[in-house]
Amino acid sequence: VQRDLNVAVAEFTELKQQLERDTLVLSILKKLQEFDTAIKEYNTALLEKKYVVAAQQLEKARSSLKTLESRKGFELKILKALGTELTVQTQNMLYHLGEEWQKLVVWKLPPSKGSSSLELVLASELHLCTVPSEEEIAGPPTASVLQAFALLGELHTKLKTFGQLLLKHILKPLISYSSLWPIVEEQSDVVILRFKSEEPSLDNTSPVEVFEKIKQILEFLHKYLLNVPLECVDNKKECKVMLSELLGDMIWEELSDCLIQNCLVNSIPTNSSKLEQYVEVIKSTEEFEKALKNMQFLKGDTTNLLKYARNVNSHFANKKCQDVIVAARKLMTSEIHNTVKISPDSSVALPRLPDPGSGDHLKMGKTLKLLHNETVVLENESKLSQHTFSLPTCRISSSVEELMDLAYQTLSEATASTDQCCIQLFYSVRNIFQLFYDVVPTYHKENLQKLPQLAAIHHNNCMYIAHHLLTLGHQFRYRLTSILCDGTATFVDMVPGFRRLGMECFLAQMRVQKGEILERLSSARNFSNMDDEENYCAANKAIRQVLHQLKRLGKVWQDVLPVNVYCKAMGTLLNTALTEIVTRITSLEDISAEDADRLYSLCRTMVEEGPQVFTPLPEEDKNKKYQEEVPVYVQKWMTFKELMIILQANLQEIVDQWADGKGPLAAEFSPVEVKSLIRALFQNTERRAAALAKIK
Repeated sequence: VQRDLNVAVAEFTELKQQLERDTLVLSILKKLQEFDTAIKEYNTALLEKKYVVAAQQLEKARSSLKTLESRKGFELKILKALGTELTVQTQNMLYHLGEEWQKLVVWKLPPSKGSSSLELVLASELHLCTVPSEEEIAGPPTASVLQAFALLGELHTKLKTFGQLLLKHILKPLISYSSLWPIVEEQSDVVILRFKSEEPSLDNTSPVEVFEKIKQILEFLHKYLLNVPLECVDNKKECKVMLSELLGDMIWEELSDCLIQNCLVNSIPTNSSKLEQYVEVIKSTEEFEKALKNMQFLKGDTTNLLKYARNVNSHFANKKCQDVIVAARKLMTSEIHNTVKISPDSSVALPRLPDPGSGDHLKMGKTLKLLHNETVVLENESKLSQHTFSLPTCRISSSVEELMDLAYQTLSEATASTDQCCIQLFYSVRNIFQLFYDVVPTYHKENLQKLPQLAAIHHNNCMYIAHHLLTLGHQFRYRLTSILCDGTATFVDMVPGFRRLGMECFLAQMRVQKGEILERLSSARNFSNMDDEENYCAANKAIRQVLHQLKRLGKVWQDVLPVNVYCKAMGTLLNTALTEIVTRITSLEDISAEDADRLYSLCRTMVEEGPQVFTPLPEEDKNKKYQEEVPVYVQKWMTFKELMIILQANLQEIVDQWADGKGPLAAEFSPVEVKSLIRALFQNTERRAAALAKIK
């Protein structure tokens, strides 16, 4: 019994394994039959142009083949051949679908050679076929082709190509060219989209107009092409998605960016008074997006387009600030030498500011009441001149005057703007001055170093800006947003920098001029041996060159620098020349009588012609006053005149001039210097020794 039982178990196991093999073979044969049936039905459907059925059969065949390939242990050679056949049939169907698509959607684009972009757009057309198909799927004739593409996984590629052509040849041109208008022409078997050109009413296209045109195009496409529900599989669940939604996902981001950059950006107002009118654009944007959502072209929440339109205040501020900086930089890089004259009587045309608010009146009332009750009168009897705090008469660049006008206008605009915009505009004005500080010295560096007049004008420009910066913040302090009213609305911190900028530039030019004077005097051969005609000519030439240089400077700075600055500058340079001459003559060890006469002649030239370089004003008769005040501006003037006296005086006259250290000579020269001059001028005699003894 045990043996029979073992035999029965063995037979049962063998029969079970054989049954499993047979079952597997049957399932494989069934899948092969399904594959074969699917391919046959696909071929039939393809011949009848039933593309959806054909695509479904191909997918069935692909599913059967995948099942067969997943069976391990049954790696049939036929599977490779079946895979090849499936690929061939898939490509064959895609070819047929492509042919059908080209018949249904026809782009007629002109060659791009030798024509303007506008002409190319006007010659472009889109033709959509409207002949009813015999397909059982209801809807436009493109439905079956598109559904077949979707089933084969090629719809995304086709739609992407179509979307790019749509953007390039239709949507973007409509945004860029305000004169373009779409025309839809319906015929018996086709509907045609083309363009016509009309004269635009404005330079910039209105966003409202552009939205209307784009909406017309998308409504046309929705009616004849995009209103197609497509079956798709999502997480093993069948769902339907509209073709318009798929196309929208592909092109909306690029389309909205184009609308923002080429339409909405240009429509942002440049003046705060026009901001209220922008509500119409925001409303139009909302309606445009609503229409697109109704066509299922858009989905989800508010897009970047609407966010941009609603954020108009911020964009207005950004645009205004950008325009202000661009305008300011243009002024800074313009020529410095175009000047205007300013005087204490002239002033910038200040914008008319509103009266202070009620809070300001309240503060003022309290202050006045307090003063009224006080018995001590704080007012000083002596009055200051009305021009005490005025900028002196001088010339500044016309571009700098315009720059200051721009600053006042921008701050005036800020007073009528929203808080955020006000803050941005205020700091833009600060940026203008910071930009001037950084750009002008660099951009005009070479000219400022080479040309004394430009250095003087730049000095005036910096002082003019610093002068206005002192009170600029105060003038607008209570008109700006409350955030800026706590003391931050000021420009006073920039004043020292601008004053330093002007002074450094002018002082650098002064150093250049001083160097040239010393270089010219270095060719005077130390003013020694003047009895030698060649030496005397060299010294005389050096003196003449210095005077010529000073006269030339006096002319180029005339009517440019403020009178006090002019006189100080010319006085400093003339003083440099006189100091050098005095130093050279006092260091001579031997001066003959002829040398002394000739040195006196050279010095007389300087004394006679030196004051004539002081010509701060164009009117000659007004300059006499400043020429008479030369000793005030030239520190060594009296020293130089005392030197001339010594060169012509005898020993007794020199001793008298010294007057035991209390005379005018003692005020200008030290005992050592006077003794040195006496030794150089006079021979060693008892009289000289007696005179030297009195100099102490």
